[in-house]
Amino acid sequence: MPLLDVAGLTVDLDTPRGTARAVRGLSFALERGETLGLVGESGCGKSLTALALLGLLPDNARAGGSVRLDGRELLGQTERDWCRVRGNRIAMVFQEPMTALNPVHTVGRQVAEPLQLHRGLGARQARREAIALLERVGIPDAARRADAWPHQFSGGQRQRITIAMALACGPDLLVADEPTTALDVTVQQQILALVRELVAERGMALLLISHDLGVVAQNVQRLLVMYGGAVVEDGPVATVYAHRAHPYTLGLFGARPGLGGPRGGRLATIPGSVPDLHELPPGCPFAGRCAWTVDACAVATPPPVDLGAGHHARCIRLDAVAADRARGGTP
Repeated sequence: MPLLDVAGLTVDLDTPRGTARAVRGLSFALERGETLGLVGESGCGKSLTALALLGLLPDNARAGGSVRLDGRELLGQTERDWCRVRGNRIAMVFQEPMTALNPVHTVGRQVAEPLQLHRGLGARQARREAIALLERVGIPDAARRADAWPHQFSGGQRQRITIAMALACGPDLLVADEPTTALDVTVQQQILALVRELVAERGMALLLISHDLGVVAQNVQRLLVMYGGAVVEDGPVATVYAHRAHPYTLGLFGARPGLGGPRGGRLATIPGSVPDLHELPPGCPFAGRCAWTVDACAVATPPPVDLGAGHHARCIRLDAVAADRARGGTP
């Protein structure tokens, strides 16, 4: 039995224009110690997927399908039950370290809080453990700085503190939602190295959400590529990167800046724009922006095509895409 089993997950948003399906039939499984990446453009449903796993969806959102942790269904349980899971079995590193911490509490108190809530530690013991956690994630002079306020730390240090909070109770699953978005490249690499080290050290499963293909390549074993709320390609990260098959995945890779290009040259772009959630085509969500679109693409959602080695792509024109790519017509 996998640690986390997500089957047919949907997230519907109630809006003034009606219901918009932001996540459509997402399915995946995660074993203990396994790492999974979730990539795609902004608005494709990555963060809503993460929030659904922790029962933190906004008031206008409804989740459907199934999310099982060690065989226990999480969707539909009470808020009291969710509180026993959050920060304990499943923890999350949020994407904006500048706002993830409470400005009116010291960082030591914030790291100690889950230890008191979930492990029943007294204030003194929780503080000792919080200081040890702050030291473990690289906060200098942690015993003194535990009494400092969030605004007294740099962005990179704040992200380290949020990681300490997430790891306080030794969760089985760590969800990292764009954990390096607001950080410079040097600090980004330090934070990612820290996450990798801690995941390996503690045997946690990791769900890493990012729009940065390089970050994902270095930090996960398997990959889901999302577009329009649905997975369009998935598989081992090395296989997907080497043999990318879906037109959207090809477009993402083609839009990356590269070394050695002509000075002042324009980057490749995916034509068109991301469709409104209320106006997604009934079939493939990428239909219309894709150069290989035919009428059949808008009829039904494409089934996953097994490309071998655990690699799947959801496209009815994979043969035409592969043929064009072989002729040098695509990235």
